[in-house]
Amino acid sequence: MTTPVTETTRIREGAQARGHLARGRLSLPEVIAQSIGTVAPSGTPALVIPVVFAVAGNATWVAYLFATIALLFVSWNINQFARRTANPGALYVFAGQGLGGFWGVIAGWSLLIAYLFTAGAVIGGSVNSLLVLVHTFGIAGADRLLTIVISLAVILGAWWIAYRDIVLSTRAILAIELATVVLILIVVIGSILTVGPVVDPAQTHFDGVSADTLRLGLVLAFFSFVGFESATTLGSEAKSPYQSIPRAVIISVVSIGLLFVISSYGLTKAFHGLPVSLDKAEAPLTTAAGQLGISFVGSLIDLGVALSFFACTLGSLNAGGRVLFALSRHGLFHKSASSAHAVNATPHVAVTILAIIAAFLSLALTQSGYGLLDTFGLLGTIATYGFLFAYILVAAGTMFFLKRIGVLKPWHVLVSVITVLLLLIPLIGSIYPVPAWPFSILPYIFLALLALGVAWFVFIKTTAPQELAALEADLLATDGEVQK
Repeated sequence: MTTPVTETTRIREGAQARGHLARGRLSLPEVIAQSIGTVAPSGTPALVIPVVFAVAGNATWVAYLFATIALLFVSWNINQFARRTANPGALYVFAGQGLGGFWGVIAGWSLLIAYLFTAGAVIGGSVNSLLVLVHTFGIAGADRLLTIVISLAVILGAWWIAYRDIVLSTRAILAIELATVVLILIVVIGSILTVGPVVDPAQTHFDGVSADTLRLGLVLAFFSFVGFESATTLGSEAKSPYQSIPRAVIISVVSIGLLFVISSYGLTKAFHGLPVSLDKAEAPLTTAAGQLGISFVGSLIDLGVALSFFACTLGSLNAGGRVLFALSRHGLFHKSASSAHAVNATPHVAVTILAIIAAFLSLALTQSGYGLLDTFGLLGTIATYGFLFAYILVAAGTMFFLKRIGVLKPWHVLVSVITVLLLLIPLIGSIYPVPAWPFSILPYIFLALLALGVAWFVFIKTTAPQELAALEADLLATDGEVQK
């Protein structure tokens, strides 16, 4: 039976009474900064592109071009909801609107796992970049202690800003990323223009590339983009959210995709003929800068990359905190996480919980003997499963959502189906062929974590179904506000 409008309103207001996030505070650049910061685009040329090159070789730039196109399809699906819904639950609410509460909860827990493990992963990335910079000054032998100190400094700094103010968070992210991206583009465009011919025959002819190597490269290239949708978690905190958030999602994918394509082409070109290959270089951007005679820029980039990963930690806490806030409002986590700070209007409890767990995840691995890049890879892979699951559920739910509001067209169905198929490429490619240990057990760890959230949902639905009324109220109320 459909819940009456008056009762729906009452339930919804009761859920929101536990705390309010700030409304209408963030401009379009600040909304874009949230998505870009969570992706940490400056970190990809330094750490991820070399890994993609190790398998895709001279087709690395094609892998990133394909990933950019595929994620534009994902963006279209996300924006069918984002231009009609402004909710901190983001993809959690979107999937619920399309496929129902159960699948919405799966998307929500997937997204929470994704942001949490991303925060843990990029702590290691930030530490690694700072240690590279420290080593250039001849300081060695204190890496273990420095790893602990820097890890704690990164998470504490990110937690404080996320706790304090969303405007401060997004502006800090924007400043860090813009400064570092400019330096990276100086190096990669300089390499394209000055190192050999501008058109690199090895890359345009795909020397040494096979179908299998390209497929594996595609899987890794997708990993570089995860988190691009995090602007959707800002909900009504953005000014004109139905316009600014969809624009932020598209702008993020296009701008980040261009950076990755240009960087992968330029770095691959820069390392032709060098004694060390791109995938073996400790600091590829520093090496490329040295080849151009501007080694000091390489050191600045190392610092910028470390700050970029810090910005990613901050962006992940911002986004993950808001998803946890939304889940808690609907009875799917302890109600304390659904409160907003009385002065700062941030989900301070949720942010604090995620910061503590992220620090534990990162330090538990690094202090158990795993290298920083191994920690980055392990936690980042689990995070990627979370993002891909959520993306697939939203894409699958788009056609049902559009049908329910009476605007579905045949080409909508085609786009949604294509999107799901494109997302299955990195998902299947990451588990088959079965990767080496310990990556082989990561899918099962992710599924076990997801099962905990689903089990709690089933328990609540069985023992206290009234606790889920807030979720139904949010979905019903949003459907009533849809702009067709």
